[in-house]
Amino acid sequence: MTDKAAQTTPAATLGDNNDRQTVTLDEPIIRGSHSIDEIQIRTPKAGELRGLSLSNLLQLDVDTLKVLLPRITAPAITELEVDNLAPADLVQLSTKVISFLVPAEKQESLIA
Repeated sequence: MTDKAAQTTPAATLGDNNDRQTVTLDEPIIRGSHSIDEIQIRTPKAGELRGLSLSNLLQLDVDTLKVLLPRITAPAITELEVDNLAPADLVQLSTKVISFLVPAEKQESLIA
């Protein structure tokens, strides 16, 4: 039954590139012998927002972002890695999250 559901689901809902943005980190995350210079962040779905306050997200609450970012980043970053992000990198990721939560017609007024 899962196969049939996957076959009848339009490709656009399976995750296209329109719901993803790439953030280049000022200070890479070091994971073992690897360095993570870029993180893709995607639009959170309602289930990924479970247990979180949207008002806290809109206020860029770090504790809330520590829960959400591991759910919507690729490669998935851990809460500890969020704790160790440079402030500028945290702000970059946070503003991408906010842009996903605001309707497109309202985003222009945020930039002004």
